[in-house]
Amino acid sequence: MKINRYEIYTKRAVLVSLFCNVVLVSIKLAALILVNSLAIAVDLGISFVGLTISVILFYSIKMAGRPADPLHNYGYGKIEHVCEILEGIVLIGIAIAMISQASLHLLHPRVISNPWIGLGTCIITSSINFGGAFYIFKMANKSKSPAIHAEAIHYRMEGYISGMIGMSFIIAILLNKNGLIHISPYVDPGSALLVSFYVIVPSFKLAKSSFFNLLDASVEEDSQIEILKKLSHHITKYCEFKDLKTRSAGIKKFVEFSLIVPHDISLEKAYKISNALENDIKKGIPNCSVTIKMIPCDGDCEYVKPETGPCPYK
Repeated sequence: MKINRYEIYTKRAVLVSLFCNVVLVSIKLAALILVNSLAIAVDLGISFVGLTISVILFYSIKMAGRPADPLHNYGYGKIEHVCEILEGIVLIGIAIAMISQASLHLLHPRVISNPWIGLGTCIITSSINFGGAFYIFKMANKSKSPAIHAEAIHYRMEGYISGMIGMSFIIAILLNKNGLIHISPYVDPGSALLVSFYVIVPSFKLAKSSFFNLLDASVEEDSQIEILKKLSHHITKYCEFKDLKTRSAGIKKFVEFSLIVPHDISLEKAYKISNALENDIKKGIPNCSVTIKMIPCDGDCEYVKPETGPCPYK
């Protein structure tokens, strides 16, 4: 059985994501008990979502790698976009819930305990998030997986969130040291409110882009340009092409178009042209399936005119 290196990259990323999320949830849960911070509660909720999505992603990546069958002629790649949508929607839900909680805590603030422990926790978790994001982004670039790329964005966002919460603990510590204890209780819910608003925008963008990918969005611009380059390389072998269509399904891409060839060309020669073009496109675009429809020229081009000369494509 041939090993697909792109699937190896996605599996590596998912396993790293699973491990890091288990560590993050454990650390933040312990910190929440010790510090009793609403901001850490928000952060914990986001990490718990990340852990749940990592588990779903682990099984989704395995399913996405299944070959096409009679029920799913184009394979199971679309499940990656479903994972993206789930992550975006759940994060939006958590952010909305935390906004309401933070607003209530601003009206009835409470003093957080052990702010130094909270600060130390944020430094550790932020480091884990940025380290995980770096590795997962690396695997996402290699695998071209949209779900893995979304997971990397999630990790990076969590790193910024932990950094923002850490700054709130620094502010609370400074306020307490300068005798402004009556102000410091407002810092924690204010930080939770800020973090919640910060989460909503990228989560909405993630869910929106994933939704449109489910609607058979075309491949990205780089791949479209690559297809046109390959077609131009073989321009002397066919008359023209038309009806170019592309679609994405996770890491898999599908390309189809019609190729106009001279009407009296032999079947063997037409096959060689089609096969060479198909292989060239697959080399330029990994995990790509190419369907080419051969159409005989109907003789209405400029070359049929007597003064122009014979067809150059024969």
